[in-house]
Amino acid sequence: MTKNIALENTTINELKESDKKYFLHPTTSIKQHQANGPSFIFKEGKGIYLTDINGDQYIDAMSSLWNVNIGHGREEIAEAAKEQMSTLAYSSCFQGFSHEPVIRLSEKLASITPGDLNVSFFTSGGSESNDTAFKLIRHYWKLKGEAKRTKIIGVKRGYHGITVGATSATGIDQFQNMATAKAPDFVHATTRFKTNCELGDKSDPDYAGSIRGTIEKEGTETVAAIIVEPVMGAGGLFIPPAGYLQALRKLCDEYGILMIADEVICGFGRTGKMFGVDNWDVVPDVMTVAKGITSAYIQLGAVIITERLRNELAEISPNDVFFHGFTYSGHTTACAIALKNIEIIEREDLVGNAKRMEAELMKGFKYLENNHSIVTKSRAIGLLAGFELLKDREKGVPFDQAIMAAPKVVGECHKRKLIVRPVVFEGSNSIVFAPPLITNKEQVETIINKLSDAISAFERQGHL
Repeated sequence: MTKNIALENTTINELKESDKKYFLHPTTSIKQHQANGPSFIFKEGKGIYLTDINGDQYIDAMSSLWNVNIGHGREEIAEAAKEQMSTLAYSSCFQGFSHEPVIRLSEKLASITPGDLNVSFFTSGGSESNDTAFKLIRHYWKLKGEAKRTKIIGVKRGYHGITVGATSATGIDQFQNMATAKAPDFVHATTRFKTNCELGDKSDPDYAGSIRGTIEKEGTETVAAIIVEPVMGAGGLFIPPAGYLQALRKLCDEYGILMIADEVICGFGRTGKMFGVDNWDVVPDVMTVAKGITSAYIQLGAVIITERLRNELAEISPNDVFFHGFTYSGHTTACAIALKNIEIIEREDLVGNAKRMEAELMKGFKYLENNHSIVTKSRAIGLLAGFELLKDREKGVPFDQAIMAAPKVVGECHKRKLIVRPVVFEGSNSIVFAPPLITNKEQVETIINKLSDAISAFERQGHL
């Protein structure tokens, strides 16, 4: 039983008022926050559970932000951090300086990434990783005498972060509209997962919007790279069909374009493989990671490139300093935590558990579809999953946007102490999940039962 960690009412009210007064929340309605204060104030995490300041325990079926892969409250991680901080908390990696944790982590990543993705540059998170990838690749093409190759092609509904470059690569209008202006030379393909188009089928009416069609429209000599998530996460949880990523790899090879796999969500076991691309045996030229590399116990990201790319950069710029680096690139304590995190993932076979729990989630989703006529299009890959809500699934009729079906169901989930996430971009009503990789069968069943109760409560509201 979780210990009672509720605070006095006066303290709780003080925290809520201070939150409203002093804290500008990320990805939150400022107006609603000022009116209502914080949605939750959490105090403790253990396993797949979070406990708030009232002492109420919630199932964290999102791993917070798709990132607490090994679950909350792992004392091994705290001990690893304490040990490293007690000896060397931080040391710069500029000008060739190094330390043992960053060397060991780089070596470990090389041993678990596919192909010859053996060289790591470290950042503090996913947005920094993707911005670094764009900058590094454009630098590469300039050094090779192909300075016109500056364009980065992403995909509609793809999500790659919120720095200027990462936002520009993101194919979600709400994030684009937040920026005053999109950075130049970012383009979005509008056709998703048409393998035949990527293989060159120009008879398909959607060909022009495919990645291949977009490359040809922009001019192959201007395209530096494409960036794709192996499984699209924040945009709505979309899993590519068999052969699609292989077709993109072949397309990039055909035109001499570099392929970036954004593994920020998918990496480190989330999809039932160590990396998302491993599900399709694809080796990109560049892989960006963050989130699961430390299971969010500390900030860390990385850009992992092939040895071939690193060797070319060394050859064509032998006397040039690589003028790119963050203060916290290769942060000593962060690297030590990442090493311990990966050790836990491997030792406890959390990648295998994610794959086994995929089957349990799909059983649960089938139960939801059989008992709730509004649930449809269930999908899961490892412990990355979701389904959609339709007013009439037989006819494909969506809910009116004003009803906000997915947010209302998620609100009912919160009442039942379950944290999941709604996705409502472009009028969709999806609910997505990414529980910690330690989640077991009984916990999956509890999640499904709470979901069913929440959906029933929404159905009783009379929106059908």
